[in-house]
Amino acid sequence: MSSVTAVPLQPVKRSHKIWLWLGIIVAIALAVALAWCGTRAAAATKLPNDQWLAWHKGQSGIKTTTSGLQYQVIKAGDGPTAADQDGVVLAIHGTLRDGTEFQPAAPMRFQVGQPMIPGFIEGVKLMNKGSKYRFWLPPSLGYGAEPGAQGPGAELADKVLIFDVDMSDLVPAAVIQQMMMQQMMQNGGPQGQGGAPGGPEGIAPQQ
Repeated sequence: MSSVTAVPLQPVKRSHKIWLWLGIIVAIALAVALAWCGTRAAAATKLPNDQWLAWHKGQSGIKTTTSGLQYQVIKAGDGPTAADQDGVVLAIHGTLRDGTEFQPAAPMRFQVGQPMIPGFIEGVKLMNKGSKYRFWLPPSLGYGAEPGAQGPGAELADKVLIFDVDMSDLVPAAVIQQMMMQQMMQNGGPQGQGGAPGGPEGIAPQQ
């Protein structure tokens, strides 16, 4: 019969044992921390708007303006931030706290300063070309804090609105003004046909 020569196993050095146990302890602590954070987040979803916003304000990466708008920079852009009368090209998507979609993902073009919900305009003015942000609008910066309101957006009254916004282009107000002047001259001045009192093509609001 053939015999199998046993290879003796070397005992684990004491220092290696210490590092092994430290690794296990760290892994357990991390798992507990993640579970605790997940439990807190799940519990927070049931809080009223004001309490939820106060909790959310302290989460990592969240910034809050003096008005109460909360935002997170997902991707930084380049150049100046948007200002009144600048033209912006956006991709937007809107959801509620429970994940309900109220604004399907869609492109949007407009001149900053046109009538829109205040929190959205404030958020857009924080952005520059190439940036992507996420906004959390308190009801006071959205469609109002009173449920049962009438008019456009009434079903969104007393709701925290969450917007994912991607700014693919920004056209300065001076450039838009120059484009309008050129277009007016090409059409025979202010009295000519085909003027663009609402701004050049591609800048007017587009739902």
